[in-house]
Amino acid sequence: MKKINEFKLTVDSKSINEAFARVVVSSFVTPLDPTLEEIADLKTAVSEAVTNCIVHAYRDTCGKIYITGTIDEKNTVKITIRDRGCGISDIGQAMTPLFTTGGGDRAGLGFTVMESFCDSVKVRSVKDKGTAVTLSKKIEGKTKW
Repeated sequence: MKKINEFKLTVDSKSINEAFARVVVSSFVTPLDPTLEEIADLKTAVSEAVTNCIVHAYRDTCGKIYITGTIDEKNTVKITIRDRGCGISDIGQAMTPLFTTGGGDRAGLGFTVMESFCDSVKVRSVKDKGTAVTLSKKIEGKTKW
């Protein structure tokens, strides 16, 4: 599929950057004329993925979060959120609703939320090397290119 547009962003794994990532992604998809629901869905899924990097990948340290986005000619948006943190030892278990390694203050619903708001969620991870989460969503609006 031919790429129509793309972006790359690197931020520190600080809570304040979760909101920044949401704004970047919503601005990126604006030319597709998305509905408010489509924007909210993407923003929520990105929030969950970025929060996972902050809370789980780097735990008590600060690392980098790498966010890339593409839009193809069929208005499919792909956002990849990647870290170089601790990795996930069992992706299937991590994606199970209510499972968390974050203690009592975490609900364990991050991947479930991502899956409910996107057309697909792909997770790749290597222990002690990091994780990449790719979110895909088709925007039904019309292209403004």
